[in-house]
Amino acid sequence: MTMTRGEAEAILSEAGAGGDDGFPLLEAAIACAEHDVPFRDAEPARLLGRVAAERLAERLPVESPDEALAESLSGDLRLNGDLLNHDDPASTDLIDIAESRRGLSAALAIFYLHAARANGLNARGVDFPGHVLLRVDTRDGPVALDPFSQGRLVLPSELSRRALRAGLTPLAADRLDLLMAPISDRRLLIRLQNLIFVRAQRFGDPDGAERAALRSALLDPEDHRPWLDVAAAREAQGALAGALDALARAHAIDGTASARAEAARKRVMLRLN
Repeated sequence: MTMTRGEAEAILSEAGAGGDDGFPLLEAAIACAEHDVPFRDAEPARLLGRVAAERLAERLPVESPDEALAESLSGDLRLNGDLLNHDDPASTDLIDIAESRRGLSAALAIFYLHAARANGLNARGVDFPGHVLLRVDTRDGPVALDPFSQGRLVLPSELSRRALRAGLTPLAADRLDLLMAPISDRRLLIRLQNLIFVRAQRFGDPDGAERAALRSALLDPEDHRPWLDVAAAREAQGALAGALDALARAHAIDGTASARAEAARKRVMLRLN
């Protein structure tokens, strides 16, 4: 069953209107992929999610949660980081990843978390600087896994080294509670859309940037900032009326944080005149 862009937006709007508990991570991520490139068969991505959950269920009785996750998703199903095609849109697209089994950490983490949820594991995404990790609760406490590197365990000392390389201060880099602070499934999916937005901007694709920003806006209807990005992308395409509409939406959500929106509105109005 394929999906139109409008149908994808309806799914994302429904997910955005709901709470964080029970957020439909896999289906919302599939809707994001269909929104970017519609009319594709998403069943392989759903099938991969089901098989991942089944493999994990088979391993959990004899392996620790972190070992079972890594072996199920990376060992059995060959999900791994895409080292060669970091800027390829396929590396952030769940439908493409289901075929290639290669992607970026923020996208791979979605399959890990879907399998974990299906088996009752307490696993969350971690918005680590420059890289999404997974936090998995075990009998010995929480551990960090790297979905980009075959789901391997990341020791606390390596977390600190990575944080220092990412530009954090030594004091912050020693705070494991901060480095492993979990984020919601919603925030993880929005981070993936932000990554797509930045990449589209870098490669001069305002249409792709607009779609990514719109997905973020639908997923978090209480945040005015994605609408500012939608407006900027529409302005770059010459869609000035659409840009003004996006700015009005940003202002309606948060009228007290509208300085940027007002400056952009004035700039667009000048272009209209």
